[in-house]
Amino acid sequence: MNVTSDLAVHILQNTNDGEDLDPQHLKLLEMAVNGYLNEKGHEAFTKLYDDVVAGYQKPWFHGVENLTIDNTGYVRWKSNVVEHYDLYWAFSTEAKAQAQELGRRCGILEEKGIDIDARTAIWEWVD
Repeated sequence: MNVTSDLAVHILQNTNDGEDLDPQHLKLLEMAVNGYLNEKGHEAFTKLYDDVVAGYQKPWFHGVENLTIDNTGYVRWKSNVVEHYDLYWAFSTEAKAQAQELGRRCGILEEKGIDIDARTAIWEWVD
């Protein structure tokens, strides 16, 4: 094995076989293993490894606090599934605007003590 493979194995072993990684981090890992990284990509991969060693925390989806996305496109507010995005679209500008609105709604629901799920945050939302 080479150094990249060793680091990738460590990342996988410490992130539930990659299930706990942000989709963009999982893609970075895939590209690293397949040898498709440039210098900037190698720096990002090394940072990902360092983050995993330090106790990986999935980044907020589009920077919206408490909102994350998993590798199958499920968007969660804390641990509650509130939406599903196709991954090819999830990181677009349009998806970012929708995620920001979703985060705003979830914050309001939380302040009101209302259970947060897709029903309350989307389907039955009344502003």
